[in-house]
Amino acid sequence: MNNTFASALARALPSIGRQCQSRASILRQSRAFSSTPLTRAGKNDRLELEKELLGGNAPRGQKTADPTLQGLLGVATQPVSRDYTLMVNDIASRIQPYADQVPAHHLHVYAHKHNTILTLTRPDGSPLLSMSCGHLGFRKGKRAGYDPAFQLCSHVFAQIQERGLLMNIQNLEIIYRGFHQGREAFNKILLGNEGRNIRGKVSKVSDSTRLKFGGTRSPRQRRLG
Repeated sequence: MNNTFASALARALPSIGRQCQSRASILRQSRAFSSTPLTRAGKNDRLELEKELLGGNAPRGQKTADPTLQGLLGVATQPVSRDYTLMVNDIASRIQPYADQVPAHHLHVYAHKHNTILTLTRPDGSPLLSMSCGHLGFRKGKRAGYDPAFQLCSHVFAQIQERGLLMNIQNLEIIYRGFHQGREAFNKILLGNEGRNIRGKVSKVSDSTRLKFGGTRSPRQRRLG
């Protein structure tokens, strides 16, 4: 009875009688709707594919890669002309990095509301010349204003040329500090006849005015009357 029932059940469900068949692999299960078998390319096949994409030594009977594909891959499709190479080398020879340039001297313009101070320094920061309105005979409140600063700038420019300091200066950087009347007087002298020999050596103009963000409490404003 049992044998008859087992044989009938095996004929009705053939899969029960084939318990020893191999299971489908995980890769096969992941490609359930694919009719082509999954194959892995070997090392030689991968190298041949790379050569074909890069337009190198392609196998016989096959064309090289599309020029558009070569451009996307960063491969030059045409050889660089000799004229273009000479032009690039000429431009590169004319461009001088900032590190190769001669270090610049610095001319500090401190335009305070009570005084104006000009300081000429070497590239390493050591001072060569430093003067204020007090060196010209102005005392106390008379040091402030446009006229004392104008005379100071004219005198400093004359001293730079008389002392021969201009011979050692190839690049000059002007550094402003403050926005008072001494700054306008310096610009007037630099662009005028007094600064004709100095403004040609100016390579950079910068501003180092102090800006306060929070900090200590400012003194109270002075009130007159």
